[in-house]
Amino acid sequence: MGLILFLGISFALLAGAYFIVGRYLAQLFGLRNEPCTPAHLKRDGLDYEPARASYLLPQHFSAIAAAGPIVGPILAAMYFGWGPAWIWIIVGSIFIGGIHDFTALVASVRHGGRSVAEIVRAYMTPRAHKLFLIFIWCALVYVIVAFTDVTAGTFVQAGSREGAEAAGPAVATSSTLYLMLAFVMGIALRFTSLGPVRAKLIFLPLVAVAIIVGPWLPLDLGKLMPGAGQQEVQQVWGYILLGYCFVAAMVPVWLLLQPRGELGGYFLYIVMIVGVLGAIVGALTGSFSIQAPVFNGWNGKDPFGGALPLMPILFITVACGACSGFHSIVASGTTSKQLDRELDARPVAYGGMLLEGFFACLSLTTLMILSPAQQKGSADAVYANGIASYAAQLIRPFVPAGRDPFDILYQFALLCFATFVFDTLDACTRLARYVLMELSGWTTRRQAVVATLLCLILPAIAIALPRINVEGKSLPLWKVFWNIFGSSNQLLAALTLLGVTVWLARKRMAYWLTLIPAVFMMLVTLWSLVLMLDPYVALWRSGKPIQLIHHLQFIIILTLIGLAVWLVIEAFITWSQLSRGEPPEEVATDEVPQIAS
Repeated sequence: MGLILFLGISFALLAGAYFIVGRYLAQLFGLRNEPCTPAHLKRDGLDYEPARASYLLPQHFSAIAAAGPIVGPILAAMYFGWGPAWIWIIVGSIFIGGIHDFTALVASVRHGGRSVAEIVRAYMTPRAHKLFLIFIWCALVYVIVAFTDVTAGTFVQAGSREGAEAAGPAVATSSTLYLMLAFVMGIALRFTSLGPVRAKLIFLPLVAVAIIVGPWLPLDLGKLMPGAGQQEVQQVWGYILLGYCFVAAMVPVWLLLQPRGELGGYFLYIVMIVGVLGAIVGALTGSFSIQAPVFNGWNGKDPFGGALPLMPILFITVACGACSGFHSIVASGTTSKQLDRELDARPVAYGGMLLEGFFACLSLTTLMILSPAQQKGSADAVYANGIASYAAQLIRPFVPAGRDPFDILYQFALLCFATFVFDTLDACTRLARYVLMELSGWTTRRQAVVATLLCLILPAIAIALPRINVEGKSLPLWKVFWNIFGSSNQLLAALTLLGVTVWLARKRMAYWLTLIPAVFMMLVTLWSLVLMLDPYVALWRSGKPIQLIHHLQFIIILTLIGLAVWLVIEAFITWSQLSRGEPPEEVATDEVPQIAS
């Protein structure tokens, strides 16, 4: 199979699913093409504001697509071969991730724009609501831990080719300038007559200037820290990024998050278009071919040590590329409050997940064009190398002879990766603060500051811990927590599907649609968490010294298992009540306002 055939089949399967499965879902739920959504019924010009699907889809897509569909598929292909990763991306996006996103959005719209956690409280029990909030908070914190370290590593790493040694520091400079431009753009849009269209025409070229300036003024913290190694420099960058998360989570959304998201969204689409066109041109000219193995065996090998069984590690490694519980938070948190028509749930939620699935397939190709001997470096470096190589195919005919455009393109690809993660980091920090304040009942501005600091304590501690696995080998912090992040994210998806299943069962609708994927995701993620306990148990039995990070990981895994099992028990209790015709206590006392049923 060649690259063109791979991308063509991927696109055809996902596009076909949109027209067939997407249409079936819209008919099954009786979606209406009328202004009956919370965006109209609760319109306040602040949170509830209707937006056309053509506008809402890019906004929703840029919020859900970050580093997950890049890092996860590449790691899975390294471990098991690109074949299993590809199959799960396609199947998972169509039948699990897409259905998860779609039903979460529809459930929120049918309940006045309420979050999934509030729906759980309404149809299960108040205790289940608290447990669900705790689980969401844990999942968001793990995202912050993993993606902070991934981004910090991007700022210190060297390029993968000669001449790109300053890639990391150059990206740090460009990223800093990019955030400053977003800040200025937010002020200009707020306090001047500059409209959104003119703002894009002004600030997008300035971002290009920031990319060009980066190599000339590389922000190399290593030179300011004599004697410090790469890990120490990366730790400092980690704390700087946590400081950014705090500021971004506390300032008004118009000042930084909205303009940054607007600029970042264009990076996402540019990368997808350039990547696909470059891969096609490269394949036609013979520059690229699939060199990576299709299948590495049922037990993959972690480069940092340890065997990885394909079942169930594949599912938690690919993570967001096929299914993501984080999407339900976005869908029920912001998207449901802007949906113009119920019918728009099909292109926005289901279509958005399928689009992310194709993005994951494109990320997968950046590893597929490498032989096993070339598959070195971190996932973001592999991705940047691939995207830069694709882009070079498009612009090389216009570059003077003797000049190689790869260096600046590699930096551009890394900056794109960093902007994707910025979207996730600040959104997760803000959402984690919301969840913690809901749990604690805090409402004041001062309490919001405290809640934000509490959300960043665990990531700050994790950055300071020695980065070694149970075998004593040094490895990146994001790699230490990636499987935990993937498991918590997939468990959140399973629990969201479980909560939606209870709602559908109460409404006498097709609850099997969400029950089957909920059971599957619950089984594979709990299975993976149990397998993760084995190395730590073996370490304790061996009598070898145990690091604090090992205690922390063990406690986190047990906490995730405990919360998930408890919520499943709560769901069974609610299910038994429904089978006897008894409404859950919360619904009887606080009926949820249905917008449409």
